[in-house]
Amino acid sequence: MDLSNIKMVVSDMDGTLLNSKHQVSDRFFELFHKLNDKGIQFVAASGRQYHSMASKLHQIKDSIVFIAENGAIIRQREKEISSTPLAPELVNRLVRIIRDIDDVGIMLCGKSTSYFDSSSSKFLEDLVEYYSKYEVVESFDFVQEEIVKIAVYHDVSSELYLYPTVQNYAKDVLVKVSGRHWMDINHINAHKGNALKKVMNAFGVNPNEVLVFGDYYNDLEMLELADFSFAMANAHPKVKKVARYETKDNNNYGVETILEQLL
Repeated sequence: MDLSNIKMVVSDMDGTLLNSKHQVSDRFFELFHKLNDKGIQFVAASGRQYHSMASKLHQIKDSIVFIAENGAIIRQREKEISSTPLAPELVNRLVRIIRDIDDVGIMLCGKSTSYFDSSSSKFLEDLVEYYSKYEVVESFDFVQEEIVKIAVYHDVSSELYLYPTVQNYAKDVLVKVSGRHWMDINHINAHKGNALKKVMNAFGVNPNEVLVFGDYYNDLEMLELADFSFAMANAHPKVKKVARYETKDNNNYGVETILEQLL
């Protein structure tokens, strides 16, 4: 495996760059500065809110590109490069459908903040790790901001209890199981693959010059874009089938191990 031509490194966050305690390792930050010195661009790609991502990567946030909300938002140095919102009438219809499912928490994710209604407040402690900037509203009817993603949390399993109900609407939106408890709903064109294409075009980077790490369904499109795609050892089996290579799990420096080989 010859990594000598790599110009861009792209990593998911939860289950990939972050360990199970939701932490970025000091080892990664040391490696990042070496990558930066070599002119290799780092891109963080996540289903997380931009503000949550920037908080985790605060010390390097002005040197990297952020693909947030599964590709619905691209930012660099606090500047919005791209956004792909959902139609308001579609948001309202989907919220009504999801409310009929037991044990769910619903978030409407805007560009500036995320919104929880009072019925989801019992899940708030589990959710704020991923949404550091948020408001609790009496009703989603009070939300005026453009919505780029609906995030849904299920206390047991998003794959078993959320996806089967919502997948019937996949022709109108992109529905992704993004974690054991999480399901994300985006505009049909808003996914990490399309966002990464935009970033690659902006930097003039080819597929054989990109190295990508991921672990779950919402990483599939961006893994398919790169010649050097890595699934984490803890990745979903379907992700391992798509990725060309595999690395250690997120608690054993899987990303860092490959970056050391690259350097």
